[in-house]
Amino acid sequence: MNSVRGHLHRKGRLQWAALASTALALSIPAIVHTDVAPATAATPGCSSAAWMDASQTPEARAAALLAASTQHQKYRWLVEQPANSPQETTFSGVTYPVQVDCTPKIVATDGPDGVRFTPGVTAFPAPIAVASTWNTELAEAKGAAQGSEAFDKGKNFVLAPGLASGRTPLAGRTPEYFGEDSLLSGLFTAATVNGLEGIADKPVISNLKHYVANEQELDRQTSSSNLDERTLRELYELPFDIALNRSEPASVMCSYNQINGVYACENPLLNDNLKQDLGFTGFVVSDFGAVHSTAASLVNGMDQELNRPIYFTPAKLDAALAAGEITQAHIDAAATRVISAYIRGGLFDHPLAAAPVVDASTAEHKAIARELAEQGTVLLKNDGTLPLSATAGTRIAVFGATASSTVTNGVSAASACSMAWRFNNAGTMNCEDLVTPETAIRERAAAVGATVTFNPGTDPAGVEADATAADIAIVFGYQRMGEFADLTDLRLGGGGDALIDQVAAANDATIVVLNSGSAVEMPWIDDVSGVFEAWYGGEQVGPALAGLLFGDVNPSGKLPMTFPKSIADVPTSTPEQYPGVFANGSTTRPAGSQEIRQVNYTEGLAVGYRWYDAQQIEPLFAFGHGLSYTSFEYEKVKVTPGKTSGAKEIRISFRLSNTGERAGTEIAQAYIELPDAAGQPSKRLVGWERVTLNPGERRTVTITLSPADLADLHLLQYWDDASDEWATAPGDYVVHVGGSVDTSESAGFRVR
Repeated sequence: MNSVRGHLHRKGRLQWAALASTALALSIPAIVHTDVAPATAATPGCSSAAWMDASQTPEARAAALLAASTQHQKYRWLVEQPANSPQETTFSGVTYPVQVDCTPKIVATDGPDGVRFTPGVTAFPAPIAVASTWNTELAEAKGAAQGSEAFDKGKNFVLAPGLASGRTPLAGRTPEYFGEDSLLSGLFTAATVNGLEGIADKPVISNLKHYVANEQELDRQTSSSNLDERTLRELYELPFDIALNRSEPASVMCSYNQINGVYACENPLLNDNLKQDLGFTGFVVSDFGAVHSTAASLVNGMDQELNRPIYFTPAKLDAALAAGEITQAHIDAAATRVISAYIRGGLFDHPLAAAPVVDASTAEHKAIARELAEQGTVLLKNDGTLPLSATAGTRIAVFGATASSTVTNGVSAASACSMAWRFNNAGTMNCEDLVTPETAIRERAAAVGATVTFNPGTDPAGVEADATAADIAIVFGYQRMGEFADLTDLRLGGGGDALIDQVAAANDATIVVLNSGSAVEMPWIDDVSGVFEAWYGGEQVGPALAGLLFGDVNPSGKLPMTFPKSIADVPTSTPEQYPGVFANGSTTRPAGSQEIRQVNYTEGLAVGYRWYDAQQIEPLFAFGHGLSYTSFEYEKVKVTPGKTSGAKEIRISFRLSNTGERAGTEIAQAYIELPDAAGQPSKRLVGWERVTLNPGERRTVTITLSPADLADLHLLQYWDDASDEWATAPGDYVVHVGGSVDTSESAGFRVR
């Protein structure tokens, strides 16, 4: 199946989500829900309520509900807590009337990598690992499994997926997103939404976060992302555009940061770009604490304040209405968007069960988690040591805290199971069913009579002795990262680089396994035999890694982001670009100051692989890179038609051969270089295909860019500032095909 087309052409049901866990993480007061039976059409009196008539459109039902509401009952829909707890009346000291009858209880959960802070669910790999599969069907399956678990656990409001543009690899939430390419990120976002919202009898609604240009955690609430219109449209808004063309999420979350000096949650971009130009028909919900006004936020397109009422309280809305700063139409429009999204998402007609399922994880869901870990783990380097050819008597030494359940200096395999909250053992996912790499490697080694020792790596003398005595050494290294803080560098934490150096010096057959959420500098790369990037691999990371190490599974993962040799090589290498500066020119916030940090996106379109290509900087590992235990050859690239208007189907064909001795899956990638008139820094990804071939097998592969692809995904287009719209430049286009952005085969076509 062509990864750009297929199932992603269909759109999911329109639904919505929010952030209950933010209240927990930030110690924000949250309401206490009473056990009230959810209202349904079968509830006495509800069958006659016009807004419970499923034969009517969501908009008609919403209008009927609002017609039956008082003004302050309407206000409830404009704040998450009162909207979702209809029987509660007081929220952090703010009082509302009880909501009209026959409206559902909504329970929220955060959820980029699973149903967070909840026992009895599957801990899936982090989204950056999901993107490394380049398998949108598997991403959709993961979304469906997660949505099923959320509903079974009494939650129908999932704050996910997240998407950003990978402006800096230091960004703390990089593992929550799908990498640095707009097409890859947008399609994986759409697949996740379609999965989450795809189970009719378990309706769960999703949320895209965070709109827009939210690319760092440092001073995320007190910084301004300063960028031009073209950069906004082509890079930072494009993933949202693509996702909204291929799915129908119920809500979008406006971000903390300012965009060109105006806070995102009161920025006219919400109405002008998101709702009007991108055609978003759901509602906009704030991040918690991202609201700074009442009238400006409502007028400019924010529909619901997350968590408790602060700026959208009845008193402040009444005052703004009386002063003429807002109108009744603004209130009704926002409430209608929220109610319609809830109804369209099925939340009015399929209420949550009275009691949650104890264990919502299933064998099928665990199999999906394992397949994600297998396909998402990227083989970065291999000098031939992999796959391991262990036999009876082979001695394998495993090093590093994240390999084992043994906690070393606060770190264990549970820390890297999924995206831990600030990377600790009391993280966002319980990982109660975690199978550690140490356990899985021991079991797999025992099957061939090999022996395994484990060393956490804290005693240099013991490390040297174990490494010297082993036939094969496997060293685990990690990064600590997550929400609230950015990385300060791209080096390994916990002395990981020194540990790898020591083991590699004592053992020539040293394999490194990385548990990171972003790129890693590798000063030891020339001294080791192989490197796996396993990311935060979920609860099934152990069996997945064991299968990959021993060759039971052939690696197929590809990087969704560039790994630079040095942090000095990244696009945001000046203080003005990152972390941003203050009026005095310093990057350090003055004591006690709330001054807005100015972050200048002067690199423009040259982000990610486009930067390295434009600057001719050789990265450590290129975007799209990933090795296999076999080899592939690309030949005979052809593009048809040779001339086109730029709106008709384009077919990119080439011959792909498995030239090795193992069956394997290659992710064949197609990039297009636009004419100079389009002003692009480099070629861009336009499609890919997962192709499985037996040894010696060759196949003609075709990546088809349909008219819908060309229009919805802007594959050949650039943003024309003069006309203020997407445009296609006439001229010669060059198509590049290969196993990464560093392609070797090309062909061309002309747009008239």
